[in-house]
Amino acid sequence: MKRLLILAYGATAYLLFLATFAYLCAFVGDFRFLVPKTMDSGPVGPLGQALLIDAALIALFGIQHTVMARPGFKRWLTQYIPKSAERSTYVLLSSLCLILLVVLWRPIGGTVWHVDDPVGRGVLYTLFGLGWAMIVYVTFLLNHFDLFGLRQAWLQFRGRDYTHLPFREPHLYRAIRHPLYVGWLSAFWFTPTMTAAHLFFAALQTVYILIAIRYEERDLVAYLPGYQAYRERVPMLIPRLRRRSTSSAPLTAVRG
Repeated sequence: MKRLLILAYGATAYLLFLATFAYLCAFVGDFRFLVPKTMDSGPVGPLGQALLIDAALIALFGIQHTVMARPGFKRWLTQYIPKSAERSTYVLLSSLCLILLVVLWRPIGGTVWHVDDPVGRGVLYTLFGLGWAMIVYVTFLLNHFDLFGLRQAWLQFRGRDYTHLPFREPHLYRAIRHPLYVGWLSAFWFTPTMTAAHLFFAALQTVYILIAIRYEERDLVAYLPGYQAYRERVPMLIPRLRRRSTSSAPLTAVRG
């Protein structure tokens, strides 16, 4: 019965993430024909209050996402919940923080830039869409079901021990170390209409991503003997025009 409950818990957390991810895409893209509320819909209140609330919502997500990904926190948490449910709990709380952000977000008003040219709008919407598609694609490069806790829940349901997956620098990881973050940055920044709220959101999320990379790579260097060499060989976010010779030695991934 316990195994079934953990599997159901993992599946529920995963389905909630899928719904949250889809809504977030429409929320950031300001697709008001798809969702009842977007980043720029609703009444514009006092600027100071809006900035304070929006910054707090982004900070809440960033703190939860960063702290719960640390090995020390995982060791503490798994004293109280099964290890097979740890990743699903991370996914569940991440989704709840994003839902809170969407529900409580305050529009700011004002336009930073607006592109009227149909070709320009098409290019920016294409880059926006490619960013979201890249996020999904990279999760499958990493092992989508392990990343979102389903593999852990399924293995315990089958009575099998969890084993870490090898990381072999597949495809995009040979050019940059963090293609997942590049996808998020593309999704946040490419838009034909950049409002003040959207700019504030994108800027703070960029700051969070740069901070998250620092903590994530600190853990990877400590955990993986070969990660320091990988970090020196492969650029962080922007690929080099001329690639150096690479080694195909596998690494063992840490799920951040």
